[in-house]
Amino acid sequence: MAKIIGINGGTFDPIHFGHLRPALEVLMALGLEEVKFIPSYNPVHRGQPSVSANHRCEMVSLAIQRQPKFSLDRIEVEREGESYTIDTLLALKEKHTNTTLVLMMGTDAFANFHQWHQWQKILEIVNLVVMKRPSCQKNYSKESKQILKQHKVSKITAGFGQIIELSVTQLDLSATALRGFLQKNEAVDYLMPASVVKYIKQHNLYSE
Repeated sequence: MAKIIGINGGTFDPIHFGHLRPALEVLMALGLEEVKFIPSYNPVHRGQPSVSANHRCEMVSLAIQRQPKFSLDRIEVEREGESYTIDTLLALKEKHTNTTLVLMMGTDAFANFHQWHQWQKILEIVNLVVMKRPSCQKNYSKESKQILKQHKVSKITAGFGQIIELSVTQLDLSATALRGFLQKNEAVDYLMPASVVKYIKQHNLYSE
């Protein structure tokens, strides 16, 4: 089978262990060659990130430096404009022709997958891995439940069109909560890599 690369997109504003540990578990469970962390430039379905794309890329780079199979990909930042997943996946597929791409997302993102821009096209290019937290209630829309039913597998065996659900360690962290701690100058130890905390302090990010 072709090598498999995981695609892990997000604002990473800032990156924390809630992003990193599940990505590592997907890497190990699916035997991925690599996981690409792709910071979005201008996310379409959420507010503008609090800090610049450059700062977010630097924080990702610091956070993943000790895991050789994690990499930073600036594809959306370099493209600028609105970050549509389909555009990124098409560009990555062109670059990695003999590779199976697996798009990683949480249950909250998959809940309304049917509303994603060109979601049918996404499944014609990649497979999906939906990361489930054990205690999380899956509030999937009726449409997303149907998509899952049609495409769900227990093991990835094709280059695209398959969806696998994978249980990952419960880490109830949010970037919003972390930004709140940072604005109040409260400790964020054990919530994100020390290298990221140091970078935030050096550049006075997220302060009031």
